[in-house]
Amino acid sequence: MTLEKTRFLSYICPHCRQSVIVEKDVFSLAAAPAHIKCPCGKSELVVEFLPQRVHLTVPCVACGREHQVSCPTHAFLREKALAFSCASSGLDCCYVGEEGPVYAATARLEQAVDKLGDPASEEDGAEKAPFLDPVVMEEVLSEIRDIAARGGSSCTCGSKNWTFQVNYSSVDLMCTHCGAQMRIPAATADDLADLCCKTTLLLRGKERE
Repeated sequence: MTLEKTRFLSYICPHCRQSVIVEKDVFSLAAAPAHIKCPCGKSELVVEFLPQRVHLTVPCVACGREHQVSCPTHAFLREKALAFSCASSGLDCCYVGEEGPVYAATARLEQAVDKLGDPASEEDGAEKAPFLDPVVMEEVLSEIRDIAARGGSSCTCGSKNWTFQVNYSSVDLMCTHCGAQMRIPAATADDLADLCCKTTLLLRGKERE
């Protein structure tokens, strides 16, 4: 991987639900904290370089709160695409990386956000659905079970024993041996189509010696 001179960053404002995508020079990002504001003026993404890590304060369109997240500096600067997600919903809230992957990921997140209910109605006591899209979630779980039944689920540690946790808009697979995790999006038809193209699921745990 080569060191990129610029990074694209994106999030969706929880107030106006507008996508905010900017290109930033990595040297300016490293020199001082960056405040990436939504044009509506009600939210901002903050990026701060720390020793060995990059810290981000991310507005979350899924839960309406801000998340404090971080990643290794080398990953922030070199990965084609990094995704940060909401712990309570499983929905992504921020992307960092190259132009193409970031725009593509943001477009898919926009599809998922279109399915989110009105936060005001939830505050008025309306019952929240258990999943962002129950039909997609049911089909994703069915595909995961089918792949597992064919022996297609495994971990790089050598184990084929795993468990899973169902979130609002994703499914987390976890290796019972080493604890490695994989998050499978389950929010849109594109998420389901991607999973249907897979014949195996490989969790990235400790490599077998």
